[in-house]
Amino acid sequence: MKVNVDYSKSHLAYNIIKRLFDIIASLIGIIVLSWLFLILIILIKVDDSKGSVFYYQNRVGLNGKKFRMYKFRSMVSNADQLLKELQDKNEVTGAMFKLKNDPRITKVGRFIRKYSLDELPQLLNVIQGSMSLVGPRPPLESEYAQYTDYDKQRLIVRPGCTGAWQVGGRNDVGFDEMVQLDLNYINHRSLFLDLKIIFQTVMIMIKPNGAY
Repeated sequence: MKVNVDYSKSHLAYNIIKRLFDIIASLIGIIVLSWLFLILIILIKVDDSKGSVFYYQNRVGLNGKKFRMYKFRSMVSNADQLLKELQDKNEVTGAMFKLKNDPRITKVGRFIRKYSLDELPQLLNVIQGSMSLVGPRPPLESEYAQYTDYDKQRLIVRPGCTGAWQVGGRNDVGFDEMVQLDLNYINHRSLFLDLKIIFQTVMIMIKPNGAY
């Protein structure tokens, strides 16, 4: 059964506290993990010196607004150009692309993806306000172009570094199931639920689920 967003609920106080928490927690995270950032930068550069250490990608966020999302580069430098050649091998149904044995992923990239370390630079997106620590996965522009009005409901909140999809099965979950997870999160969102998802995310980073 499809879940729709309950637009009648007001989340003003929650949104204000969540934003303050996002900023403080992200700043602390960047400071505490600065040593890890340095190690990953060195490993990525040694593994593939041709491209940038960071990967910048246009995504669609709150209310359909486009923004630039930051990640550690986990693929070869010309990965976007190679995507067209791999579209027919997509292993996930719906408006997103996933390929378990994607030939574009580097050796270091496969490791940092497994443990979600490639997502750490998104803490900068959180500080900027284009993302939150917890929320739906931000889609690519090409994915968003395939969204129905029903699917677009998942973007009435800021996209997150982690969320219900990441802790609910990740790449083992199809697109329709991901939308249901996100809309269910939006309808029940609270600080307690956000903290629960963050805790579950840390556990998954230690013992990965369906990430690739």
